[in-house]
Amino acid sequence: MSEEDLAAALDWKGRPVRCRECDHQSINAAGLCAKGRACIRDRRARRVERFLSANPELAEQYLDHPYFEVRAGAARYANVFRLGALLADTEPEVRAMATLRMPADRVRHMIHDEDIDVRIAAASRLTGQDLLPAISDEAYMVRITAVRRMPAELLPLVRHDPDPEVRAWVARRIDVRALPDMCFDPDPLVRREVAMRLPLDQLRLLLVDSDMRVRFAVAERIAEEELEPLLDDPEATIRDLARERIARVPQLARLLEPRVMRLVEPDPSQSAEEPQ
Repeated sequence: MSEEDLAAALDWKGRPVRCRECDHQSINAAGLCAKGRACIRDRRARRVERFLSANPELAEQYLDHPYFEVRAGAARYANVFRLGALLADTEPEVRAMATLRMPADRVRHMIHDEDIDVRIAAASRLTGQDLLPAISDEAYMVRITAVRRMPAELLPLVRHDPDPEVRAWVARRIDVRALPDMCFDPDPLVRREVAMRLPLDQLRLLLVDSDMRVRFAVAERIAEEELEPLLDDPEATIRDLARERIARVPQLARLLEPRVMRLVEPDPSQSAEEPQ
């Protein structure tokens, strides 16, 4: 039995929950609610959720309940046409739930909400040009949510975002024709994302990257005939991978031969100084 199940059954004002005082005694008799487990009067959101999931037809009765957890739970199950007023609810959790459920054309303005979670909810619903306000949001999670949904042609607008996690999402989704410009991103994890998608004939741009994770991604994908520089990589793991891939191509066996430094003998005809 979890700690949630052991917690006292108290209502949102801290008073003990008494089934005999509830309007849903018939539901209780049918086993569709239970004190301390699934109860609309309980202050614990999980217990409210269990009640509403078992009795969704009752959700609309609780859209104006004084306790915000009940309103938020009811918004999850109520008819979507009854949720408009909740977009102006005083509690962000309620506004976020209404935003997640209502038609996108009704929640465009929620991208400017004062609460981060509401703006994230809005960004997860909007599409196309409606997402543009989100790319300059102060919260990086709002920007990430937008970047994961916006059309690829808008992503160049975000490739210089101050947060590397946002730029990494850009690198995962941006048109490959725009990827070379991201090879010089200051964050190695962004460059690794670039290396995982960059066209093979452009991977040489990252062959000498300063971060081994980027070079390893290059070593995994680049054409075997382009691997020679990585045979001398400072990291043994990368050198081994380069050798292993080259060894599979008999025509490239010469690249694995021991390298001997040969001294070039001077040309006698050019070594002597001409007489003055």
